[in-house]
Amino acid sequence: MLFAKFFHLLGLTIWVGGMFFAHMALRPALGVLHPEQRLSLMAAVLANFFIWVWVAIALVLGSGLHMMAMMGAAKLPPYVHAMTGIGIVMMLIFAHIFFAPFRRLKLAAAQQDWDRASRALRQVRMLVGINLCLGLLTIAIGALGPLSV
Repeated sequence: MLFAKFFHLLGLTIWVGGMFFAHMALRPALGVLHPEQRLSLMAAVLANFFIWVWVAIALVLGSGLHMMAMMGAAKLPPYVHAMTGIGIVMMLIFAHIFFAPFRRLKLAAAQQDWDRASRALRQVRMLVGINLCLGLLTIAIGALGPLSV
């Protein structure tokens, strides 16, 4: 169970930490670039980051399901159910980001359609912001949930 917890925390760190960095540090710093440069850079950065998000999701999902199985479904405290539900919502939001607005961002940037790329990036940013909030909430529930048991 110790290795599962490590892989779970590793996946969370990669995913939520990456969203925090991108949303709170990288995005504001890109204001010094011209829109075309900013959009091209974000398309490339997100392409690299999203590979790691898929890895993180595999780590979180696999280790989480393993730990839940080891605890026994009947014995799971309510905070574990809350984390599970929020995590599934986060995964669905990410899948939508990846297959819809991020795909549009890549295509628009490749075609140098900066207006369409900008609209797609705004949608990515909004959804990543939602996922970041959900991720931070999940971490808080995981850290503080045992206090309620």
